[in-house]
Amino acid sequence: MSRLSSPTAAVPEGAHVTVCEVGPRDGFQNEKTFIPTDRKVEIVNALFASGLRHMQVTSFVSPRAVPQLADAEEVLARIDRPEGAYVSALVPNLRGAERAVACALDAVHTVVSASETHNRKNVNRPIAQSLSEFEAVTDMLKSAGITVEGGIATAFGCPFEGVVPPEQVAWIARRYQELGADSVSLGDTTGMATPLTVRAAIRAIREAAPGLDIHLHFHNTRGVGLACVMTGLAEGVTHYDAAVGGLGGCPFAAGATGNICTEDLVYLLQESGYATGIDLDALISAAQLTQEVIGRSLPGQVIKAGPRLKRHDPELTVTAAG
Repeated sequence: MSRLSSPTAAVPEGAHVTVCEVGPRDGFQNEKTFIPTDRKVEIVNALFASGLRHMQVTSFVSPRAVPQLADAEEVLARIDRPEGAYVSALVPNLRGAERAVACALDAVHTVVSASETHNRKNVNRPIAQSLSEFEAVTDMLKSAGITVEGGIATAFGCPFEGVVPPEQVAWIARRYQELGADSVSLGDTTGMATPLTVRAAIRAIREAAPGLDIHLHFHNTRGVGLACVMTGLAEGVTHYDAAVGGLGGCPFAAGATGNICTEDLVYLLQESGYATGIDLDALISAAQLTQEVIGRSLPGQVIKAGPRLKRHDPELTVTAAG
């Protein structure tokens, strides 16, 4: 049996699983109405107060392309960082890296698409050029003591090209490893991931880039985001991105909808016996705050139903007649 087809060790029950909150970046970037900087800071602080310690707070993208995140430096300067916080931001290019180095960041997330068409739509250049440009980006960030996380968008399928071979994803992961990235994050940009494609991509990367840490970033477009998380856990992956309330999408991909919801993910992990260090009730409160600021109902389920053992007063519940 080849290494590619061999099963890997599952994450054992009781183990710690890292949840990285990406709503303030991946979620907010899709909102048409500008969210005041004060409210962004308030939401980030509420999320940290729930026990979340990994957060992608913003992006150093061109303000013309994503005006919602034009206040990146101000947000980063004003948030309260609890002890143990690991704060990251996305950068699309060298100019973004220059801005990131000037801020107090622990990590920077770069991104290239596994699909040529999506990469051109997303950053207006071919994959090879993106990867070539990341060499200077990585050198700059490493010199500044900032960890580099290599992101791969459309890792499980492309809305323009369809199937993305796992070998293509693995090749990009290997290039990231050669450039000095500490980890690679597989992005399910339009919710095309399935348990089978997730398993294939993880095993292909482990074959091509042994030792490279793998993170998973699922969207819930077709309702199987949490099923894909369970597959990742079975393959030994312990780091997952999620967005508060299920915010998110991609402005440069047809059919993209929200990320898997942070509260729903934390609920699933805790009810499955994993440790997260997150207070679910406090996280739900942070999601309710986010929903209030955004001004509409968000798609998360636990924000509506509460924890499994939430008690209700029978006196306030209608009794069946007859």
